[in-house]
Amino acid sequence: MSKKRILSVLAAVAVVTTLFAGCKASAPAPSQGGDKKPASLTKVGMVTDSGTIDDKSFNQGTWEGILKYKTDKKTIEEKYLQPSGEQKTDYMNAISDLVDSGYKLVVTPGFKFETAINEAADKYKDASFVLIDGQPNNGDGKFVKHDNVVSVFFNEHEAGFLAGVASALSTKTGKLGFIGGMKIPPVEKFGWGFKAGVSYANKTFGTKAEVIDFLFEGTFNNVAGGKNLAAGIYNKGADIIFHAAGGVGVGVFNEAKERAEKGQNVWVVGVDVDQYESGKISSGKSVTLTSAVKGIDVAAFNYIDAKLNNKFPGGQVITLGLKDNAVGIPAKNPNLSDDIVKKVDQAKKDVVDGKIKVPATEADLATFLK
Repeated sequence: MSKKRILSVLAAVAVVTTLFAGCKASAPAPSQGGDKKPASLTKVGMVTDSGTIDDKSFNQGTWEGILKYKTDKKTIEEKYLQPSGEQKTDYMNAISDLVDSGYKLVVTPGFKFETAINEAADKYKDASFVLIDGQPNNGDGKFVKHDNVVSVFFNEHEAGFLAGVASALSTKTGKLGFIGGMKIPPVEKFGWGFKAGVSYANKTFGTKAEVIDFLFEGTFNNVAGGKNLAAGIYNKGADIIFHAAGGVGVGVFNEAKERAEKGQNVWVVGVDVDQYESGKISSGKSVTLTSAVKGIDVAAFNYIDAKLNNKFPGGQVITLGLKDNAVGIPAKNPNLSDDIVKKVDQAKKDVVDGKIKVPATEADLATFLK
């Protein structure tokens, strides 16, 4: 066979080999097992904050955004790690384990990751990070810009505001309560917005509601503590409690559900995600009046997509609110009447149109309530 003939055969073999390799790369990912997944999948990791991946709140919402991206786009391989503790070293160990395993896009939910991400961004220049509810800093709170980190915040006070309006319009006793987890800005903003929403409803719609207890449990995982605080507030005559407390909120729901099973008309306002299912009792009804939601799942989804499409806004601090449809209450609220939903929509329009500026600080709230 001539040299020219040999080269032609080799070229043909190379083309066929390439075609088969291409077919293999585009095939569906195999089910769980020992087989390797297609190399074309981008590895996306997540490190959980306080609580577990199924906390019905912040961790779960973030993870669901990642899973939705996997389902919709079929271009990522996902994994989450729960750190052994809640110190920077614990977070860094988990981040390092992910990055060293090829997970070069890591999503972290919560301000506790700020110093860890600041360190990781320098250590792993070839990785990218989505930091939700926090911004990289050295422990002094001063923002440190990294081109491989995007920081995403939300106007929680605007979501809390709508929850306050809905609660003031729904209460039968005129008494409401608020239970926060740790006393940190995102949680406080939910509460300040809630108080402002109640005040708005009183002035605009003639309701006569008041927040009789405004408490912080101090953690995001003390279920028993949440239950005890809720019992105390309900015992004072409140019929609605808004919790912004992560796993502590599980205890609030437990207390409300126990009372509802006995025929008491008590309600919970959920947080972060639509917690209607979390409030269901044996009759099939739910004690969840509504939820103050923030698009943590949307943020995770969108910034994974941005990274994979070379549009990652590294170095930026982004804040999302009502104008972005990133916070609010769920689209469906079975326990709110059509009239109440209509009035909540009016409140939302007043905020979006700039007629109402929802207070984002305690000082602004004091002015708002005058």
